[in-house]
Amino acid sequence: MKNRLKYLVLTAAALPLALAAQAQYRNDTIPKESPKDTSLVTLTLNDALQIALSENVAVKVADKEIQRTEYAKKGTYASLFPQINASGAYQRTIKKQVMYMDSDSGSDEEGGGGMGFLSSLGPYFMRINELSAKAGMDPVKIEQTEGGSGSGGFAVGRWNTYNYGVSASMPIVNAQLWESLKISGQSVDLAVEKARSSRLDMVTQVKQAYYSVLLAKEAFNVYKDVYENAVDNFAQTERRYNAQKASELEYTRAKSTVAAAIPDVYNAESSVILALWQLKAVMGVDLDRNIDVSGSLEDFSKEMFRDINENSDPSLEYNTTLRQLEIQAEQLASTVRMQKAYLPSIAANFSYSMIAMTNDFKFSEYQWSPYSYVGVSISIPIFSGGKRHNDVRQTKVQAAQLDLQRIETERQLKIAIRQYLNTMETNMKSFNSANEAVALARKAYDIAAKSYKVGKSTITELNDAQLTLTQASLAQSQAVYNFVVAKSNLEKTLGYDFIDEKGDIDLENM
Repeated sequence: MKNRLKYLVLTAAALPLALAAQAQYRNDTIPKESPKDTSLVTLTLNDALQIALSENVAVKVADKEIQRTEYAKKGTYASLFPQINASGAYQRTIKKQVMYMDSDSGSDEEGGGGMGFLSSLGPYFMRINELSAKAGMDPVKIEQTEGGSGSGGFAVGRWNTYNYGVSASMPIVNAQLWESLKISGQSVDLAVEKARSSRLDMVTQVKQAYYSVLLAKEAFNVYKDVYENAVDNFAQTERRYNAQKASELEYTRAKSTVAAAIPDVYNAESSVILALWQLKAVMGVDLDRNIDVSGSLEDFSKEMFRDINENSDPSLEYNTTLRQLEIQAEQLASTVRMQKAYLPSIAANFSYSMIAMTNDFKFSEYQWSPYSYVGVSISIPIFSGGKRHNDVRQTKVQAAQLDLQRIETERQLKIAIRQYLNTMETNMKSFNSANEAVALARKAYDIAAKSYKVGKSTITELNDAQLTLTQASLAQSQAVYNFVVAKSNLEKTLGYDFIDEKGDIDLENM
């Protein structure tokens, strides 16, 4: 009676766990994580990738970088169009400029130096003032000053000067500007390639997070079966023990097996929840959203043999790292051509301005004098102290460094490809062995369970058979998981995603 009571207590404690596990981790549901959203969304791998393409933060940042470089390119192209500027200025004279004029004889005795010449202009100034008075204009005043040698001078100009106008210029021939336009276009191409790299990284992360959820669910199902088998075996042992057909050792071993299976179930449950959080994080969705994944690792095992043959001779033509290095090499080549461009630069210029000079602030009476011109300017580089030559040498060194980096990167990528292919092949063989091991282990467990039921085997033999089956099942799932993870890394390295039929980048293509 005492033993039966212990059994009932143990069963009552373990039953809620089994019921909760079965209700929460069926193939079409997961544990409810937040009361904020009770609706369950079951996603396929393609669904998860499509959501990540629109919600992943890294993808959004890469798209913004494309927009930024496109705006920079448009700003560079603006240099080909006329640059038009309007200007205006006001100038207040503090001290007028003094002008001195010598007489023809150069002698102070004939009219006192410069003032002798000014005296001869007196009738002309008087006539100008008469005409100015009739026209309502200010008279012309001559302000005499004393020079250091006794010769006089007169001040010129007016106290207020106003100037406004418009000017325009446009390059006609500018080799450096044309090369800079090419570099700007290559910068956009580099940003697009980096955006593709971000998408490839995101796709790989989503795939691997998705596979991790499937692996965690497979492990949970295995440990749940182990727990249920342990509970059934304990119940059978309990009945035999009460009938005095089983020893206390067998009863204790069966009881401890149930207790040991419970932590594994909890750990597997936690692994599923954490894997789902990781998947939601890389997808860019709210962590409180209630989602689940469809399918199983067995679905992906069907493609293992076909995929390994397709990737047996990979090419690095679409690898994003090498394509970025190639674009950077093109930029350096354009930079060298720009620095070597010793061709003259020719530009067209135009200016139109209005000037008014007065001694007062009667704006309505101002007389505005127009001034305009149109012309062509040419600039020929001759000598810059060796700066251009050293800039060219510096850029060539950078190009050599980039070429060495490309060679090393290509070598490392080829090694990585070999590792991924070797991992895929190894796990393909492991999967075949695991399949056979699972079938044999399940058969051995069934035999051991039946033998134990009729009393021809011990609980130890039954537990050993259960352990072998558990290890074989986990090894089978792990082989598939390792294969698909290596395959996703290989696909990222080869960079076949987001490439159209012509080999161009298509960020909307999957």
